[in-house]
Amino acid sequence: MLAILFAHAVAALLAPPLVRVMGRNAFLPLSLVPLAGLGWVIANWGTEVTLHITWAATVSMDIDMRFDALASIMSVLVLGIGALILLYCSRYFTDDEPRLGIFAAEMVAFAGAMFGLVTSDNMLVLYTFWELTTVLSFLLVGHYAERASSRRAATQALLVTTAGGLAMLVGIIILGQLAGSYNLSAVVEAAPHGWLAGTAIVLVLIGALSKSAVVPLHFWLPGAMAAPTPVSGYLHAAAMVKAGIYLVARLAPAFADAAPWRPIVITLGLASMLLAGWRAFRAFDLKLILAFGTVSQLGFLTMLVGIGTREAALAGMTMVVAHALFKACLFMVVGIIDHSTGTRDIRKLAHLGKRAPYLAIVAILAAMSMAGLPPFLGFVGKETALESVLVADVLPAWARVATIVAMVAGSILTLAYSIRFIWGAFGRKQLKRPSPAVQKFHAPGPLLLASPSVLAAGGLAGGLAAPWIDSLLSPYADTLPSSLDQPYHLALWHGLTLPLALTGVVVVGGVAMYLAQRTVARLRFEHPPLGNADRIYDATLRGMDTLSMRLTGTTQRGSLPLTQATILVTLVALPTVLLLVFGPDAAPAVRLWDTPWQVPVVLIISAGALAATVLRNRLAAVLVVGMTGYGLGVLFALQGAPDLALTQFLVETVTLVVFVLVLRKLPAEADPTADVGKRLPRALLGIAVGVAVTAIGAYAVAARSAEPISLLLPDAAYNLGNGKNVVNVLLVDIRAWDTMGEISVLLVAATGVASLVFRTRRFGTAPRVADAPAAQVDAVNASTETTWLRGGDFIDPRHRSLILEVTTRLVFPTMMMLSVYFFFSGHNAPGGGFAGGLVAGLALVLRYLAGGRYELGEAVPIDAGKILGLGLTFSAGTALASLFLGAPALSSATIEVTLPLLGHIKLVTAMFFDLGVYLIVVGLVLDVLRSLGARLDAETIGGPR
Repeated sequence: MLAILFAHAVAALLAPPLVRVMGRNAFLPLSLVPLAGLGWVIANWGTEVTLHITWAATVSMDIDMRFDALASIMSVLVLGIGALILLYCSRYFTDDEPRLGIFAAEMVAFAGAMFGLVTSDNMLVLYTFWELTTVLSFLLVGHYAERASSRRAATQALLVTTAGGLAMLVGIIILGQLAGSYNLSAVVEAAPHGWLAGTAIVLVLIGALSKSAVVPLHFWLPGAMAAPTPVSGYLHAAAMVKAGIYLVARLAPAFADAAPWRPIVITLGLASMLLAGWRAFRAFDLKLILAFGTVSQLGFLTMLVGIGTREAALAGMTMVVAHALFKACLFMVVGIIDHSTGTRDIRKLAHLGKRAPYLAIVAILAAMSMAGLPPFLGFVGKETALESVLVADVLPAWARVATIVAMVAGSILTLAYSIRFIWGAFGRKQLKRPSPAVQKFHAPGPLLLASPSVLAAGGLAGGLAAPWIDSLLSPYADTLPSSLDQPYHLALWHGLTLPLALTGVVVVGGVAMYLAQRTVARLRFEHPPLGNADRIYDATLRGMDTLSMRLTGTTQRGSLPLTQATILVTLVALPTVLLLVFGPDAAPAVRLWDTPWQVPVVLIISAGALAATVLRNRLAAVLVVGMTGYGLGVLFALQGAPDLALTQFLVETVTLVVFVLVLRKLPAEADPTADVGKRLPRALLGIAVGVAVTAIGAYAVAARSAEPISLLLPDAAYNLGNGKNVVNVLLVDIRAWDTMGEISVLLVAATGVASLVFRTRRFGTAPRVADAPAAQVDAVNASTETTWLRGGDFIDPRHRSLILEVTTRLVFPTMMMLSVYFFFSGHNAPGGGFAGGLVAGLALVLRYLAGGRYELGEAVPIDAGKILGLGLTFSAGTALASLFLGAPALSSATIEVTLPLLGHIKLVTAMFFDLGVYLIVVGLVLDVLRSLGARLDAETIGGPR
């Protein structure tokens, strides 16, 4: 299973260059990827294959996959029809199709994502593949991005299915917590009960119904017909829309008896079957007829797999297979018609059956299966569906009767729009000669006809070989309870039965409805009783836009102090009110200090905080704010946390430098009239925030009822992470996922700052001496003074400090060696990649302050973006390397060697992750100096940028 996913990922990456070389013929080798996966599925049919890879066990994100009876059925559809669709693409598109390489990559990636979805046992991994199919569907539907209709359809599909997916995620989390496992197999085996489980089921069903376009979340699917026909034939007939059906079928054995299950699944399923069937009968676009027909059939399938009996499950799986065969075939037929005539409007097509008899035969075979006529698989499935509802003892008698009536009515509509589709596409329509669109028809090639021919023949062969199909589908159906004493089996002929009589009613009713279509067409509603779902969607978006504008206009007035005040007032008010109302009666015990040394440090911090509220000079205010940060570092040191103290000192120093770089471009003092009368409220708000945070911390510590986990960290750090420095081991091993997120934020911050400053040229290195104007270079070369820093010779003598240059020349190598020492010693002593990177960054800051912007380029003649990228590669590569070695992601291994002179050395692979942190911090500081330093210098005095 992992090999199939990996093969699709590799094929998706290779697709664009392959299309660039081979053109549309690249789809031929790409189709071999899902075809090879189909071979594996067939070879392992009837066996259960499981896969477990430990990934992130603490957040239940292990990769658990399971290939069983249901997964095998869905995999055949995903991979088999996927291979046929890619074969069809090789002749549907032309070599000059825009973005064809990207389209090919997205189609192959979608096939892999769908296979991952139907074989995932872990619900969180399933959700990941679920959203991946949503994103790929968005890209594929919006392939013709220059068309407004495509952009709207893609956005609509994305919003609806993503909203449903988010609701489903909440349901998944609730189920996982209640069941004690996020694996579907465990949840189905020990299904949780109660009102909370019922709520979770409703949320999961919302996601499933949105994905499968069931009323009232159906309207996105007809709009998605703006996509190229291969997308409609694959995603919207055989693959993505079946994801919701699959999830309902997967959960039905456990939750079919839950209170909200059957009312939702059966009611909405039948409503979809009827409403969409009616819309399909009234449409004139061949693709829209199939689109509304798909919504109708999806409702039918949802109802069947959700009833929760063996017979209904067997009928549901039969119809799932039949629907994929005939609907994908018909979509490809429509693609050929559109490709050859330039239209899909049945009012503009006449005599096409005479011009393309083979294509007409293929379409008729598929449409007969869609209409449920013998001897096709659609007929077998429909007969089984009628029988399963008639004998469903899980439904009361009135519900069985109502369901049968609705199914018969929906089947009549299906037969009627099937006839209308065939006659509309291929009939003569009382015209003596072909219509203008048909007159320019050109015959499709054999490769274009091959895929729909195989699918049409499959629908016929499936009906004739119903007992063999039964042996393939029954293993899943057997997981549900039966309503009969003897198991029901698929067959083309069950004798003269009530379902057969109902089929006769369907045939008569469907033909009569088609013949009376002009009369039926008059039965249209001026105003649909349930409203227009598409217009409701538009109105909802407009309402949300209006609400967001009003809310933003109220809370975001462009004033940074007002925004900060709103946030801080909320921070103070909300926890305080909750503590007063729901908090414990007794206040927690608080010690004012642990050692007398803390008192003067706190007084200094307090003095700095108060001074910051009254100082007008911006630089002085920044310095006193920095005083509070350094004071906090002293408190860390007094409490026995030298690693935290070191990091605090370094971070505070870098922060001060950044502030100074920005403030030098601003007036020295703030406008004295801008904050008159506001200092006292701001000071009081600051005090309130400090008191609130302190109180919350005190209450949180007092509420602890167990031994703090911090007592276990030293042993865990040494035994699990092979290091004595608890802080560093936490960062690069035990909680490395957190660090991965933090360094990603650092990288984004660096990129954002540089992008704001540079605007158009984000990447590049700081200017070097060679980039200086020629006149300045000549003047420097003519000088006889001793050069301590090469860039210093280009600084205005009024701003140059010889003492600082000499000191920098001596101190810089020492600081760099110190940073390397911190990096290597951090696993067992204060330091680490973060501290080492900060020291190296401060060394670069010193070079810049002493030698100017040219000196910065001489110090590091490397693009900061490359350093950031290399750091992220090291950190992320450590995670991937662990997986390839069969260990959990970001887990570390220990290598011990004995070397001459150096002695016994213990090397932990987490060091490579820490190296990534080191490089990212250095890259961040370099990027800030390059943008806020060198770039602003260039804008002020001119010169290279």
